[in-house]
Amino acid sequence: MINTLYRLVSPKQIEIAYEEIDLNKDEVIVRPAYLSICNADQRYYQGIRDPEVLSKKLPMALIHEGVGVVVYDKTQKFRSGDIVAMIPNIPVEKDPIISENYLYSSKFRSSDVDGFLQNYVIFSPDRLVKIDNDVNYKVAAFSEIISVIIHAINRFDEFSHGRRNSIGIWGDGTVAYITVVMLKNSFPDTELIVFGKNQDKLSYFTLADQVYCINRIPSDLEVEHAFECVGGQKSQTAIEQIIDKIKPEGTISLLGVSEYPVAINTRMILEKGLKLFGTSRSSREDFLKVIKLLENNSEIVGYLENIVTSEIKIRSIDDIKHAFERDYELGFGKTILIWNK
Repeated sequence: MINTLYRLVSPKQIEIAYEEIDLNKDEVIVRPAYLSICNADQRYYQGIRDPEVLSKKLPMALIHEGVGVVVYDKTQKFRSGDIVAMIPNIPVEKDPIISENYLYSSKFRSSDVDGFLQNYVIFSPDRLVKIDNDVNYKVAAFSEIISVIIHAINRFDEFSHGRRNSIGIWGDGTVAYITVVMLKNSFPDTELIVFGKNQDKLSYFTLADQVYCINRIPSDLEVEHAFECVGGQKSQTAIEQIIDKIKPEGTISLLGVSEYPVAINTRMILEKGLKLFGTSRSSREDFLKVIKLLENNSEIVGYLENIVTSEIKIRSIDDIKHAFERDYELGFGKTILIWNK
């Protein structure tokens, strides 16, 4: 069986490659159905990553968020036609302390190995989670980023002290929006305060108890804990503001990704006794929690539907390029690729 892959070979340049699929291995063959573009994929496509990094990573098929349809399963754990969430993390070992998403040996699709821009994707069965037929597949398509945020909230629950009257969320993008939705589900009695730069984007945050532009925050306002969802060089300003506005012994969750080092005021971290922790990627357990949530909580699905801002049918390389350019122009929300290859 021959598979077709759509690999980024240089910024904005995608070429077709072919590989043979071995049907005798104990693996599951999945046809992608609904895919979602992530900022990490955009950084590769637009050539924003360091040229040295790009030269090591490319050529590579992009996309690590999506759901697919099972075509063939030699292990017989899935049936042909099952809809599944596709887990991009590929662990090769287990550690009693370190989660699979933090092990150096783990691989990650659209970073270390080819992502989901293929006619078929090959998985071990533990990298798939079956989804009920009545779930909104366009929302399930970005279950990966939801799983990362759930992972961060679980870690926050573990690391932070028990006083959680208020949590500040810095950022007005998609990650911040999903973080607010998930925090409201986990801590319904906690006041959620969003700090952003763009007033139009802040209007989406109807679940937040308060929203503020970052240059108009009351001088006496404080939060007990904080989530940083900004990323890039602007994360330095966000972290600086968080440290200023957070109460002593608060916990700061860092979710934003920056290509370059950012300066942090360690003096005030020490003075306030703050805890900072980072979160990257997620594990199978996090995916299981996401799918269960999407299957059983229609209200959450409704809020997540609000950020599906673009849907593009994919039949050609030109369609893929159009999807990436359209997503880049939008700046907020999720672009869903309806994979008709």
